Amino acid sequence: MAGREDGAAAGAMEEGQQDRKEVKCENSEDGSNDRSSSRCHSNDVISVQFMQKIVAEILGTYLMIFAGCAAVVVNLSTGGTVTFPGICAVWGLVVMVMIYSVGHISGAHFNPAVTIAFATCGRFPWKQVPSYVLAQVLGSTMASLTLRVVFGRGGAREHFFGTTPAGSSAQAVALEFVISFFLMFVVSGVATDNRAVGELAGLAVGATVAVNVLFAGPVTGASMNPARSLGPAIVAGRYGGVWVYVVAPVVGTVSGAWAYNLVRFTDKPLREITKTVSFLKTAHRS
Repeated sequence: MAGREDGAAAGAMEEGQQDRKEVKCENSEDGSNDRSSSRCHSNDVISVQFMQKIVAEILGTYLMIFAGCAAVVVNLSTGGTVTFPGICAVWGLVVMVMIYSVGHISGAHFNPAVTIAFATCGRFPWKQVPSYVLAQVLGSTMASLTLRVVFGRGGAREHFFGTTPAGSSAQAVALEFVISFFLMFVVSGVATDNRAVGELAGLAVGATVAVNVLFAGPVTGASMNPARSLGPAIVAGRYGGVWVYVVAPVVGTVSGAWAYNLVRFTDKPLREITKTVSFLKTAHRS
């Protein structure tokens, strides 16, 4: 899930470029070039900004997983009072509100697959991917642990709120691939294209999540997000079929991001596009 990615991704890429530069060094008072007498330091502002993004990803993922999975737990433990359409609405709404809350800070990925997909398209620095993924999995695990403590016996302890395939693994992989592709295609369209109405990005992405949960939820749990599946699995110690929710969403989101870049408008002639090493880089510059 991602908010208006132009500003957030641009900031992240800017950080990545600045991080590649050598740290600034201050020579000693006598002006000598002796490296042993120099003091090197990094830009503290960049470090603070990056930590703010990490905290935003942890909190955003935490709140998203807590609300969505809480709806599942309450529905199971109270005989269906939330209802399945209600669960779909909760997932869509919490994604939407969290995008509007921290999208301008971290990009509101909340999803390792989305982060990786942005990185493959050159819209997010690879060196920051591990930190983002760790933050997202940590947020999901903390939310799952909180649910287990809050609802206790008769709730989260007895009702697994993770994702498990209802059918075959092949069916689950195919469906998770499709809904992850669908999600990332929409994210790419509303959050990375300057011609899109950026203010509606949260609404569009949230609606896509709700639609995906509505038709894929009964079959796979409609994860679309490795962190969403890993957190509950870690807390409950149930890893059956978890590989499906790691592999399929990553492949699906990467495919969705590349697919949108293939149809992204460009006024460059085909001859010029094919001369470049990367079509995605050309489309991004246009």
